[in-house]
Amino acid sequence: MLYDVLIIGGGPAALTAAIYSRRAGKSVLVVERMVPGGQVALTSTVENYPGIKKIDGVTLATNMFDHASSLGAEFVFSDVLEFNLKDKVKSVRTHEGTFEGKTIILCLGASAKQLNLENEKKFVGRGVSYCATCDGALYKDGTVAIVGGGNTSLEDSLYLAGLAKKVYLIHRRDQFKGDQILVNQLKAELNKQSSPIEVLLNSHVIKIDGQDKIETITVENCASKETKTLKVDALFIAIGRKPDTELLDGVELDKNGYIITNEKMETNIPGVYAAGDVRQKQLRQIVTACSDGAIASINTNEYILKNFGS
Repeated sequence: MLYDVLIIGGGPAALTAAIYSRRAGKSVLVVERMVPGGQVALTSTVENYPGIKKIDGVTLATNMFDHASSLGAEFVFSDVLEFNLKDKVKSVRTHEGTFEGKTIILCLGASAKQLNLENEKKFVGRGVSYCATCDGALYKDGTVAIVGGGNTSLEDSLYLAGLAKKVYLIHRRDQFKGDQILVNQLKAELNKQSSPIEVLLNSHVIKIDGQDKIETITVENCASKETKTLKVDALFIAIGRKPDTELLDGVELDKNGYIITNEKMETNIPGVYAAGDVRQKQLRQIVTACSDGAIASINTNEYILKNFGS
């Protein structure tokens, strides 16, 4: 079957594009490697989506998926092995087969950056994690450490404060770069006499040790070079994300690997669009991802009419 729109990824950008394309009467296939929702499904609480004061990420992601499904969007859950974007008809090869589309919207998202330390990969799933909301409950009443200074690390520290007996928050700079509202929430938490959070500024992790699982981390002060060893049950790494664009061939990327588009979400290849966190832009939030997906969908409609007649 030749679909009108192939959508690669299953986050807010992809699900919004699917909703808009189905409402326009287009056939839609969404290819997602894991579960619908992307990073939203891994977020404990969402408090900045307009019209919804507070909602857990899984519920919001499920609502978006249900909305797209109810309109007739089709879904395949598989990794993409290869893209063919240069021909008039676009295609993707997956473990479930090859699928073709008149247009394609790349909503590939981004993956967690690593510290690139010895033993980091060895202990993934055995104490090293890139998702506190996914794995935090495994370390209830334990001692954990978080690395990072942005929104994710601040949210993670507040979340883990309700689970762990001790939380080390480690940041290489002297100030956090997350939203002020989260910084204020952290300060309020630290002011509690019972708070389990200890902040280590101007510091970074230089070593991860253990036998079958993580047991200690070594933290170095960036200025004095003084080191200390902390006993931990888990290390959560929240230092940012990188775009998942390794498989793309011919799509113009910026120096950081993000897809370059115009305001119509068009890439340099006709019929190929990009939306969400994978795109070069100033702000990566749920609301901006949804906006990207809607814009991309509208412009695929125009492209299909011009190049395929319907």
